[in-house]
Amino acid sequence: MPQKYILKILTAGEGGVGKTTLLHRYVEGKFSAETKMTIGVEFFLKETEIDSKHCTLQLWDFGGQERFRFLLESYVLGAKGALLMFDLTRITTLENLQQWLNIVRKGDPNLPVLFLGTKFDLSEEIMVDDDYAMSFLNEFNLIDFMKISSKTGENVMEAFNLLTRKILERQTY
Repeated sequence: MPQKYILKILTAGEGGVGKTTLLHRYVEGKFSAETKMTIGVEFFLKETEIDSKHCTLQLWDFGGQERFRFLLESYVLGAKGALLMFDLTRITTLENLQQWLNIVRKGDPNLPVLFLGTKFDLSEEIMVDDDYAMSFLNEFNLIDFMKISSKTGENVMEAFNLLTRKILERQTY
């Protein structure tokens, strides 16, 4: 009988970077261009199996607008990992990374965080080069950097699998 895990995973990043769209792509397997602004927090559940371990991922979708941030600190407790996201086509979405990390790591300063550049399919509009994005890995102790596209599905599954594996490595059940 495979071991079972329930893992709380947070998404964080500025409004409009694609957090909700990513979760729809991952959970439902489809691209949704019609997502609305997340007010506060929404939840998604996804069953997955990683290395013979059955995992239920509780995916917490945080609203990115500044006016909701005061709500978020109480929601992070018990988190096992996070996706820190920015929009590859808008360099300004990198400005508040420290603030987002402070929020998601409130309960665990060593929380595994995967750094994701979104909207990779908009190749003609990309403003953030890989070297610049990679510079944040060491500065903020992030586990890795990946470019994803919720529209095409590129690297979506891989991102969640990588983060889930890192989380499972830390579990001491």
